[in-house]
Amino acid sequence: MTAGHAESSDEMLMVRYKRGDRNAFAELVQRYQRPLFNFSLRYLRNPEGAREVTQEAFLRIVKRSADFRHESRFSTWIFAITRNLCIDELRRAKHRNHSSLDQPNSDGEQPLDKLGDTTTALSGERGAQARELRNGIVRALDELPEEQREVFLLRQLGGVPFGEIARITGIPENTVKSRMRYALERLQRALRDFEEYARALR
Repeated sequence: MTAGHAESSDEMLMVRYKRGDRNAFAELVQRYQRPLFNFSLRYLRNPEGAREVTQEAFLRIVKRSADFRHESRFSTWIFAITRNLCIDELRRAKHRNHSSLDQPNSDGEQPLDKLGDTTTALSGERGAQARELRNGIVRALDELPEEQREVFLLRQLGGVPFGEIARITGIPENTVKSRMRYALERLQRALRDFEEYARALR
């Protein structure tokens, strides 16, 4: 792999894929498979549904590659696709029984990434405290109103800028920022018992 390819942006990888470079698409899958799964898992609260949405998101990229414009942010595009797939899945699964997020996935992990998964390098009492913190974050996130959780996930897991979240969701940017602020305030209140420990982990 050349240095240029090693440093390729998502957008350049997409351009290369549109020109027939399958390795470029493989790199995009490697970069986004876990973030998209985590986003879908938090959105759907259903590991199996999250896996299906993640797979479908990449299929949509293949089918719609001609629609992508290199001046656009690839991350915003793929998270917008994934969000819409999650909404569709929720509509289809409205009357199904959903798996609890407290259940591990098929690999025995609870993929939280940026949401407090600090337990892998910890053991004993400190590891137990970290798991308690992680579970508290999951519960607090699940209790957020849907519109606040959506903005939080797009921002924290997707890294999508507020202006682009506004375009994805079709609401004013100021409303997006307000929802994010309220989400953070709710999470802070819900997790106040863990604040001292959370500071110790930073």
